[in-house]
Amino acid sequence: MGATMSSPVERWLEHVRVLAVDIGPRGPTREGERRGALYAKEQFEQLGLQPRWETFRSARSIFHPHLIGAILMLLAFILFPLGGRVTAAIAALLSILVLINEVLELSFRDNLFRWLVPKGESQNVYAILPPQGEHRADLILVGHVDSQRTPLIFKNRTWVKRYDRFTFIAFASFILQAILYTLAAIFGWGWVWYVTIFTAVCAILLAAMCIQADLTPFTAGANDNATAVGMVLTLTEELLRQPLQHTRVWAVITGCEEVQHYGMIDFYKHHLPELKSPRAVVFEMLGCAGPAWVTREGIVIPFHSDPQMVALAERLSAENPQWGAYPNKISGGNSELSDAVRFGVPGITFFGLTPDGEAPYWHQTEDTFDKMNPEIMEKTWQMVQAFIRRLDRE
Repeated sequence: MGATMSSPVERWLEHVRVLAVDIGPRGPTREGERRGALYAKEQFEQLGLQPRWETFRSARSIFHPHLIGAILMLLAFILFPLGGRVTAAIAALLSILVLINEVLELSFRDNLFRWLVPKGESQNVYAILPPQGEHRADLILVGHVDSQRTPLIFKNRTWVKRYDRFTFIAFASFILQAILYTLAAIFGWGWVWYVTIFTAVCAILLAAMCIQADLTPFTAGANDNATAVGMVLTLTEELLRQPLQHTRVWAVITGCEEVQHYGMIDFYKHHLPELKSPRAVVFEMLGCAGPAWVTREGIVIPFHSDPQMVALAERLSAENPQWGAYPNKISGGNSELSDAVRFGVPGITFFGLTPDGEAPYWHQTEDTFDKMNPEIMEKTWQMVQAFIRRLDRE
């Protein structure tokens, strides 16, 4: 079913056009991101709402923490053979330090690397829609406004698969180095240094990957993730016309998702105590594939959608076969579902993956407005609308 000029999908597409064409690339903590947030704020105001604007400090690149980790792993490798058990112990401590901070970074928790990386100012903008009747629950609708760089590791699906496998191999090699260096410090095993040549190679490759990525331009971010911002803004307009009965809605446009979710984390830190029986619906890359919802996501550390919300998506999909909706999983990436999980908020992500798990134009220069598919967006719109209203009723 196609969109018409007066349809919600047409209004949704116009939001995407403004963000991806008129504003363009929206790198975290950069001017484009701020302009995108200002656009969302103006749209809320035009609807008669009183949006809130909240600033926070954020890392400027997702790659900086991993570059630090790679350099420290190489430093441990260099130090190990220099002074017997003493330098072996120092190398072991350095390796353990990297391992701990990498785990914390991949699970979106505060760590030493986050303290060290360059920072900039970013912002969230959100509006609150009261329910028509008694307030019994809160629903958080989430779309991030920032766009990512276009590194080689995202050039095409083959490169993404290589990147996904490499992250697991590199992480496993870091674990191995920490264990071997610790044993070497205890038992004086000098031979383990030769085993960890492989880890040093992984660290060099990781450092090169991070440096190359930070030299690339930012994507225009039409599919990822102007489509999510446009969805939140269009839903806000529709829910003002036809409010939910018992659910207060928080329409949240976040910044700095692409640098490990600083914006969403800041939102939960400030507002979790205000929320009543909260649930979160996160939107990612809705313009080219789907409708689809994520059951699991993550880079090394897995995060899962709420089972009850997944069951609801399955029921709606079965009741409406014309949507062609399906579940999916993503490896090598995260959405802001992971933040809901960490803060104990049941959540689900509607993520426009293809049936075989590909994310169209993910962090690629080709992620432009002309790739949008109104027919797919119409089906996604219908499913999301039905999902939200069924949540309210149930």
